Amino acid sequence: MTSDGVTPRDRQARFAAYAAFGVQGLCFATLVTQVPQIQKSHHLSDAVLSLVLLMVPLVAGVGSVLSEFLFRRVGSGLVLRVAQPLECLVILLVGCTGDNDPALYAAVALFGLLVGAVDASMNAQAVAVERRYGVSLITGFYAVWSMAGIAGGLWASLSNKLDLALPAGFGIVTAVGLAVALVTGRRLMTKAEEAAGQPSPQELRAAGQRVPWRPILLVGAAMAAFYLADAALSSYGAKYLDDELGGSAAVAPLGYVFYQVAMVVSRVGADLLVRRRGAVWVVRVGGLVGLAGMAAVVAAPSVLVAIPAFALVGLGLSVVAPVSYTAASRVDPTGLGVAVARVNIFNYVGFVLGAAVVGAIAPMDEHHGLRIAFVVPTVLVLVILAVARSFDPEPVPGARPGAPVAERPTV
Repeated sequence: MTSDGVTPRDRQARFAAYAAFGVQGLCFATLVTQVPQIQKSHHLSDAVLSLVLLMVPLVAGVGSVLSEFLFRRVGSGLVLRVAQPLECLVILLVGCTGDNDPALYAAVALFGLLVGAVDASMNAQAVAVERRYGVSLITGFYAVWSMAGIAGGLWASLSNKLDLALPAGFGIVTAVGLAVALVTGRRLMTKAEEAAGQPSPQELRAAGQRVPWRPILLVGAAMAAFYLADAALSSYGAKYLDDELGGSAAVAPLGYVFYQVAMVVSRVGADLLVRRRGAVWVVRVGGLVGLAGMAAVVAAPSVLVAIPAFALVGLGLSVVAPVSYTAASRVDPTGLGVAVARVNIFNYVGFVLGAAVVGAIAPMDEHHGLRIAFVVPTVLVLVILAVARSFDPEPVPGARPGAPVAERPTV
């Protein structure tokens, strides 16, 4: 054990969690930035594409709920070790569906289920690591997710420029993600390590019933609002730049790349800001910046304006999701990520609403449908500002938070 109380095993688990976030960011970015190419390959109408995109968060919500039950039995580490390699393989499966629409629907549904399981389990691992360190670390994990997302978006841009077939482009990502997940997965925290010092299984079940829903619903509302905006930009951003603003196939993925670059910049420094100013202040400022960015996306006259606007959204709203999980951990007496899995459901609530709202509005106007649809997530960013105070919840008896919400400034 080091002088700060952190053991070499803790450092191994932290590295493994970073790797899991990286693989998830790479897989997700690779898929969403190729939405226009998948649509063209399968000759999907905008209405059918909207239903396909809606399927992912709907099924992912099921995966997240199932994960909550599995965490209590086997721990989040084992769930992540099984689900993430399978998710990498499904990425390749999506690329290999050719023009077979039923195969695409099945592959996308399976991808959604695994995304839900991976999202919930990797966040539970991050919170467990943060708890062992005793300081805010969560936004650093999301910075890794964003950096990997940048790599995925750049790869999509390059593969489109080289005119690579989808199986080839997806296959390289599958190989990289699979290798990383298999090598690092064995270093994730075990169930015993996550719940070290916890009582018997019977007492844990009783503790799980004491996880309150009210603070989770408030933080979850902010989480849903963020992911609604994120779904709009992630799932439809490349299509917006391609169809409505005249960007090329190589340029269209760059909106997502700049969005993720800004997220990295924000998340790298956000942990320090949370320690010094508190999560409430960070969420409020981030919400204001994100609101300005979304307004600029809606008003953008060209790709040259829209891409920096995407970046502004990422700079502001990127802090919402990671600090949501830390806030949830403050009301969780189990130490097994039950509250994390519950708040993670709102990830998919936001994605479902984003896919449904944008998918319903966009086809109404052939030339400006997406621009009009983006007004809805812009307005709903106000929800984040309204519930920002809930990011400093009163801990429930027995809860072991991932980290203090704020620390006194160091001199």
